[in-house]
Amino acid sequence: MELHILEHRVRVLSLARPGLWLYTHPLIKLLFLPCRSRCKFFSLTETPEDYTLMVDEEGFKELPSSEFLQVAEATWLVLSVSSHSGTATAVQATGVTKIARSVITPLAEHHVSVLMLSTYQTDFILVREQDLSVVIHTLAQEFDIYREVGGEPMPVSRDESSNGFTRVQHGPSPTVHPIQSPQNRFCVLTLDPETLPGIATTLIDVLFYSHSVPKEAAHGGPEPNSIPFFAFSLIEGYISIVMDAETQKKFPSNLLLTSSSGELWRMVRIGGQPLGFDECGIVAQIAGPLAAADISAYYISTFNFDHALVPEDGIGNVIELLQRRQETLGS
Repeated sequence: MELHILEHRVRVLSLARPGLWLYTHPLIKLLFLPCRSRCKFFSLTETPEDYTLMVDEEGFKELPSSEFLQVAEATWLVLSVSSHSGTATAVQATGVTKIARSVITPLAEHHVSVLMLSTYQTDFILVREQDLSVVIHTLAQEFDIYREVGGEPMPVSRDESSNGFTRVQHGPSPTVHPIQSPQNRFCVLTLDPETLPGIATTLIDVLFYSHSVPKEAAHGGPEPNSIPFFAFSLIEGYISIVMDAETQKKFPSNLLLTSSSGELWRMVRIGGQPLGFDECGIVAQIAGPLAAADISAYYISTFNFDHALVPEDGIGNVIELLQRRQETLGS
């Protein structure tokens, strides 16, 4: 397998809901006019708490500083995995599950904090720029590693990361975080960028003018019936959208594309308190057990919490599986 270190240098930001109005103009520019910003990596995820932005340096320049915008300190590099054997077959698990054993778990064992961004097309692993030498050293035996320079993949040897490298000793067991499963049924979709203008007004309405918390979630509680969640990414010209099935009804059905099975997904939301960026192994706690059970999953990290999407018909088994795993870690 090949591991590619992409050219994007990404910043991760939290935009407070009351400040959304201040950023409507730059966000519309990044959404619909990427040629004017030269931004090649743009992701916007709405959660009940805030809006998480993952943007490259060109996109970051478009966002003015304000009291509403919180910027994570680190710069993150983007990794992607490709297989020599081509795409997965219909019986193979997809999403973050297929890279759990080979990427997520080894990095957690070497105390490398990761963020995940699953899209319709692929899964992106984000690591701190300062951790790159550890990443290369950890994964070099499993992968042929390439670093993109000027759009061309350049081979990276393990020797390049070995100078001064000290193997990280195993630390304390990771924190066991609570999980919730809201009742939303989600779709993972894409569309041809040429048809983006066809959904522009609906997309603007959903992102900027439809932020009321669903009635079912207004009462709070440990297991909300539904939550506001909408993820849009435009990365290297490819569009990916995650939205709940009710929101999908607002869009023209002939423009949004999904898999041939039209599968719906349920969410597992990780974290009772904001997770932060320093703890390692959060993704592995979820992706590892799902991989062992061969369960497909998409995974989206945000500024405060993590979110896994699993097939709707398996949500009960997934919750039971993860709760057993938590009991084991907590004992």
